[in-house]
Amino acid sequence: MRSILTLLTACAVIGLAFWAYHENYKTQEALAQSEALQRDIANSRARLAMLRAEWAYLNRPDRLRELAALNYDRLGLLPFAPEQFGRVDQVPYPPEEDLMPVTDAIELSSTMTTTEDSE
Repeated sequence: MRSILTLLTACAVIGLAFWAYHENYKTQEALAQSEALQRDIANSRARLAMLRAEWAYLNRPDRLRELAALNYDRLGLLPFAPEQFGRVDQVPYPPEEDLMPVTDAIELSSTMTTTEDSE
C-alpha cells in the first residue's frame, strides 16, 4: 500500500512539473506577443503623430491661399458672401414624435448597468 502511495505521489509530482513547464512556456509566448503588440502600437502612434504634423503643415492657410490663387481659373473659387448662408428657420428639424425622449435613454443606461452588475 505504501509503495502505491509513493508511486502515485511521484506521478503527481511529475505531472505537476510537466504542467508548470508547459505553463511557463505559454506565459513566455504570451509576454512576447504582448511586447510585439506594444511595439506595433508605439510605431502606429509615432506614424500617426507624423501624419498629423504633415497634415498641419500641408493645411497652412498661407499655403492654401497660394494654391487657390494659382489654380483660381481651373477651380472657379469665389469668396463667401453673406447671401450664401441660410437662416435658422430654414433648418428642417424632425417632427417631435420622431424624437426619442431623454428619459428612455436614462432607463436604458440604468438597465445596462444592472445587467453588468448581475454578471
